Amino acid sequence: GLFSHYGGVKRGCKISAVITLFLFFSFLILFLVAYLVVFHILFVLFVWTYWKSVFTLPIQPGKKFHMSYADQERYESEERPEVQRQILAEIARKLPVYTRTGNGGIRFCDRCQLIKPDRCHHCSVCAMCVLKMDHHLQIISISNLFPSLVLCCFPFQGELTNARSKFHILFLLFVAIMFFVSLMFLFGYHCWLVSRNRSTLEAFSAPVFQNGPDKNGFNLGFVKNLQQVFGEEKKLWLLPISSWLLLQCPSVPFPCSQGDGHFFPMRTLSEARNPLLANEEQWEEDGIDEEPQGKELVKLLVLIYSSQ
Repeated sequence: GLFSHYGGVKRGCKISAVITLFLFFSFLILFLVAYLVVFHILFVLFVWTYWKSVFTLPIQPGKKFHMSYADQERYESEERPEVQRQILAEIARKLPVYTRTGNGGIRFCDRCQLIKPDRCHHCSVCAMCVLKMDHHLQIISISNLFPSLVLCCFPFQGELTNARSKFHILFLLFVAIMFFVSLMFLFGYHCWLVSRNRSTLEAFSAPVFQNGPDKNGFNLGFVKNLQQVFGEEKKLWLLPISSWLLLQCPSVPFPCSQGDGHFFPMRTLSEARNPLLANEEQWEEDGIDEEPQGKELVKLLVLIYSSQ
C-alpha cells in the first residue's frame, strides 16, 4: 500500500510538471506571437507613414487666390505702396483671408502672384506657396514620428555565436539610441504643436491678425485641435488614410481630416473679420441656398460677438 501511494504521488508530480511546462511554453509562444504581431504592425505603420510623408506632394492654393491678369497688370503698374495695398484689400475682400502682414497689409506672394490664404507660406526650396506650411522637410512631422519612436523601443534578446558580429550589434545599439533620443524630442515638440494648433513657422513667428499678432489665434482647445489635425474619427488617428480615402471616395461614411487648407476656424471672433460671415459669403458664392432662419442665426451670433 505504501509503495502504491508513492507511485501515485510520483505519477501526479510528473503530470503536474508536464502541465506546468505546457502552460509555460504556451504562454511563451503567445507572447512571442504577440511581440512579432505588434512589431510588424508598427513596422508597417512606420513604412506606410514614411512613404506617405515623402511622396505626398504639397498642396498649392486654389485658383480663386491667384490674381487675374487685369488685377496683376493694375497692381504692377501702380508704384504707390498705399494704392497697392488698397488693390490687394479689394481683391482679398471676397476671400476668407484674416491673417495680415506685420504692417497690417494683405499677405501677397509676388513670386506666385497670389493672395496667401491663412497659414500659407512660400517655400523657397519648392519655389511655390504651400497650404498650412510647417517647414520644407515634411518627413519630419507628427504623421510619422510616433511609429518611428516606438519602433526604436523594441529590444532584442539572444546570444551571438559569432564574436565578430558583437561590434556591429553594439554599433547598431548606439545608432538606435541616437535615433530614439532625437525622435523623442521631435515627437514631443510636434505633440506640443498639435495640442496648441500651431505649425513650426507659427511657433517661431506668431500669426498676425487685424488686431495684432496672436500665437494662440488658431487654438480651439485640446480636443478640437486634435480633431483639426487628425479628424473626428479617433480610430483612424494613427492611420494615414483619411485624406486618401476622401480623394478616392468622396462618399466615405466617416468624417476625414477637416477643411481644405484654405480656411481655419479661429479662437475668437474679435481677432479678425468674422469667420461666420465669411462662411456665409462662401456659401452664397458656391450657390448653396441657406434657410432664412440659419442666416438670421448667423447674423445674431455676429452681433453678439461684435458687441463684446
